[in-house]
Amino acid sequence: MAAEHHAPANATEYIQHHLTFNQTASGFHLDTFWIGLFLGFVFVGVFAFVARRATSGVPGKLQNFVELIVEMVDSQIKDAFHAKSKVIGPLSLTIFCWVFLMNAMDFLPVDLLPWLANHLFGINYLRAVPTADVNQTFAMSIAVMLLIIGFSIKAKGLGGYIKELFTAPFHASGPVGTILLAPANFLLQMVELIAKPISLALRLFGNMYAGELIFMLIALLPFWIQWVLGAPWAIFHILVVTLQAFVFMMLTIVYLSLAVEDH
Repeated sequence: MAAEHHAPANATEYIQHHLTFNQTASGFHLDTFWIGLFLGFVFVGVFAFVARRATSGVPGKLQNFVELIVEMVDSQIKDAFHAKSKVIGPLSLTIFCWVFLMNAMDFLPVDLLPWLANHLFGINYLRAVPTADVNQTFAMSIAVMLLIIGFSIKAKGLGGYIKELFTAPFHASGPVGTILLAPANFLLQMVELIAKPISLALRLFGNMYAGELIFMLIALLPFWIQWVLGAPWAIFHILVVTLQAFVFMMLTIVYLSLAVEDH
């Protein structure tokens, strides 16, 4: 049964209310999951629609827009990824578009989706920006880490990847030196591997969480001044939303490029 809705009494309760997830008893964030899934289907649906209706003649505005995104992603891959892979293109395009759509949920009025969820479905809590949930950003970054390991094994073989873990970045000329340096090399390799998903996740989460919080603070102001502060911040936030999606995509490409290179 949905909890009864109570309007927040003050600014503190208002912010706490908007920062509370709609979650199950076990702590699973339903709003993050369903909104992220819906936006994933939006991305797939739009691109599939454009692909089916693509023409070699004069393209429409939507086809032009999609082609612009594809060309941008393709140029970044050519500059940063120097191996051959059938996965890197679709992966990079999916990351950029999906993260952008999740970030862009921050442009909706702060109270809109929670109000609709409460009045239509009796849901008391709802957070509309999946990337402002550290669970979502860590899930994506852990997937990138698994891809790094997979790309490394595919490029170098399982034996070659394990050998690299114990022989790079420090190299020794003889077997004794190699054995002595193996623990240090392995430790540094693990630190590097673990640092990548942590930096990916926290960078995206921190920027989107801060943006979401600023929109909440603006919503607490009188209506006449909300537009004065909200409009400039929303315009600036367009850059933040796009840049964070681009950075997540580019770092993924760079990490996977490094994974397939021999040290």
